[in-house]
Amino acid sequence: MTDVSMTSTAGMPKGSGKRHSGIELFRVRHIPDSVESRPVSQVAAEPASLNPPASRRYYFWLMAPAILVLAFISIYPFFWMIYMSLHEVDIGNVRWNDFANFTRLAGDTRFLMGWWLLIQYSAMCLFLQIAIGVFLAVALNGSRYEKVLVTTLLMPMMMAPLIAGMVWYFLYNGTFGWYHWLLQSLGILGPKSILASSNTAMIGIVLVDVWQWTPLITLITLAGLKRVPQDQLEANMVDGASPFRNFVMVTLPNLYPVLLIAIMLRFMDNFRFIDSVLVLTGGGPGNATKILPIYLFEVSFKFFKLGRGAAIALILLIVTIILGMLLVRVFDRQQPSKV
Repeated sequence: MTDVSMTSTAGMPKGSGKRHSGIELFRVRHIPDSVESRPVSQVAAEPASLNPPASRRYYFWLMAPAILVLAFISIYPFFWMIYMSLHEVDIGNVRWNDFANFTRLAGDTRFLMGWWLLIQYSAMCLFLQIAIGVFLAVALNGSRYEKVLVTTLLMPMMMAPLIAGMVWYFLYNGTFGWYHWLLQSLGILGPKSILASSNTAMIGIVLVDVWQWTPLITLITLAGLKRVPQDQLEANMVDGASPFRNFVMVTLPNLYPVLLIAIMLRFMDNFRFIDSVLVLTGGGPGNATKILPIYLFEVSFKFFKLGRGAAIALILLIVTIILGMLLVRVFDRQQPSKV
């Protein structure tokens, strides 16, 4: 801090012995830094909270109702299913049957055929959905109308599977179905509906599943494309790689974890969704589309063999969990190791 004062010659005493002309006298006063003014905070101290910090037990009691509801709708039915699978369950009568529900399935041809049809159905759905979904995602990525087109593609996925099955049932109808008329005009179909022939019924229900759930694969893949490193793509193009080679060498390896998650979600859904299949064919014609979930539904709720149905459901659940664990293990192996 500096204090500067100026004194003119008019105010000087006569006997001072020194003469000054104009403004010549300056007096400088140095103030040490120790007395410099310091900024003082005007924020008052935060008052002490009237409520003590919550304990972990408090948060547990907050979650307890949701935990009880989830336990009631999932854990209790799971153990009840295990109990029924080990008993012969009739109306008002439950008796132990020495694992007969499981041993009889080994010789049940409809049970074994249900597995085979389920594998065919899931394989065709997954192949078409992954191929079409990745193609649409690559075509839409960076497009001028990307948001509008993505919103339009998501509309089938927002439809309930039961309603989707009803819509396609009328489109496939041999009398007034528009798709049936188109396929018949192109010479692909005869007078019989696509759902009425055992040779084409499986293709019909696969097309419905592909139409409804391919947008999910497209959305997941599109999100994965946004995180592909652009510097790798540009470096590969500088080296002279074609767009197709660039896609195979750079884009696909970055999409692999995303596609694996999409495959896991879809195959688990194919193992349990039967809404559209029940509406379209009900497992027919004959047993051409009687995949295992359809057979499980008939055994449990059409013939009321609840013990046998519980055994089938338990086996289906165990196989689904094992396949899911295998996919997760493959996914973990493909992740880069952390140093």
